[in-house]
Amino acid sequence: MIPRLALSFQPVRNSCALSAAGKQLWRPWTRHQGLPAASRGIHVDCPPIVPGLTISYAHATSTMPLLQATVAETLQRSVERHPDKEALVFVEGGVRKTFAQFQQAVDQAAAGLLALGLKKGDRLGMWGPNTFEWVLFQFATAKAGIILVSVNPAYQPQEVEFALRKVGVKAVVCPTQFKTQQYCDMLRKICPEIEKSSPGDIKSARLPDLRSVIVLDSRQPGMFHLDDVMQAGSSQYVQQLQDLQKTLQFDDPINIQFTSGTTGAPKGATLTHHNIVNNAYFVGKRVGYTWKPDARLCVPVPLYHCFGSVGAGMCMAVHGITLIFPSTGYDGRANLAAVESERCTNLYGTPTMFVDMLSQPDFKKFDLSSLLSGFMAGSPCPQELVRKVITEMGVKGITVGYGTTENSPVTLCGSPMDNLERKCETVGYVMDHLEAKIVDPTTGEIVPLGMTGEIMIRGYCVMLEYWDDEAKTRECITKNGWYKTG
Repeated sequence: MIPRLALSFQPVRNSCALSAAGKQLWRPWTRHQGLPAASRGIHVDCPPIVPGLTISYAHATSTMPLLQATVAETLQRSVERHPDKEALVFVEGGVRKTFAQFQQAVDQAAAGLLALGLKKGDRLGMWGPNTFEWVLFQFATAKAGIILVSVNPAYQPQEVEFALRKVGVKAVVCPTQFKTQQYCDMLRKICPEIEKSSPGDIKSARLPDLRSVIVLDSRQPGMFHLDDVMQAGSSQYVQQLQDLQKTLQFDDPINIQFTSGTTGAPKGATLTHHNIVNNAYFVGKRVGYTWKPDARLCVPVPLYHCFGSVGAGMCMAVHGITLIFPSTGYDGRANLAAVESERCTNLYGTPTMFVDMLSQPDFKKFDLSSLLSGFMAGSPCPQELVRKVITEMGVKGITVGYGTTENSPVTLCGSPMDNLERKCETVGYVMDHLEAKIVDPTTGEIVPLGMTGEIMIRGYCVMLEYWDDEAKTRECITKNGWYKTG
């Protein structure tokens, strides 16, 4: 059975649920007796009121203001609060970084990128699986004002050429290879000029904006090695980086995520600091990171997707939690082993990932007693699966969420305190400061409760645009700011 999406908000003024199958709003929700107000973000001076709703519209008011901060500023605040706390653990790669160590590496990489000639507003493509360097360049580009382009590590030459050309990528960061993906070979196939170029001076007919390729793990003709970047940031560029911070605005674009939906060529959803900082803040607040600062989050989801880069990477920076990456590529058994060895308190995953973990032949041998909470999203979450995660994995605080890349990404999310029925049948409540409605796709009018229609979202989470595609942007974002989910 496909779970129903729940539309509600905090404080709960009026609430309703949205059927995932029929896209319709249904019965009002009232808070269960005995649940602490903080568990739903309901403040003591603002008791829940459930009036009789007649139309499919919900607005998540909030007494918590939106954050007015850049990505770099959020990381800096966590560094100041927890300098010696672990920020990142990459189990397979044997990498452990405290917040202070990570900040030092970020500053070094950011200064190095400036030394290579990249400037504020340039695009850098990150192409590869989950490694420390992925997170490193996520935050280094943000600090330097460079727009990170998240490239699917499974892309083949034709796909990656389209993506890099579409957004005018100036630099690409990648490993030599991963499994069957030969990244450097594919780049040479697209840009044969690399072979005879000096590093930083690529002139490609098919990718005219590309100047540099940075390889993480080997020396290649015409390409920089990661060490070159980390050593290039002399005092001149460190000072330039410091001066640059005064020019960065929270509304600046900072990340391009490719999404194609069900049809058509990939489109570059362009997200700002404001989009992802606030989505991470309110997601973390909803799932409990604000009152569980010692959370250790197991992250098997990919970093090239918002689930990983925002739901994990940005939550680390905003809330000061620790991220545990079990493996470079997805490995269900490695996830269970990491939960046990690293005493993870939280676990992310798509429904398929949770099914795989539960299906491991030696599942019962792993000690998962440290798990308190989790987050499931990415596709419809069957009721029976949610029940198994609670009963067999012991993740009583599992929450289910819904969103889109264009919305930074989470727009609806449950609470760890929800009862079993609500966890199994809904994807939670509208996120703080957002509006949701169901409209007739023909007329655009809000439909009565119980009627099917198109989901639309408005608020801080809506992307800036599809990069260099004004027509597609106009198709999905209305003049008054509503994003049409289709």
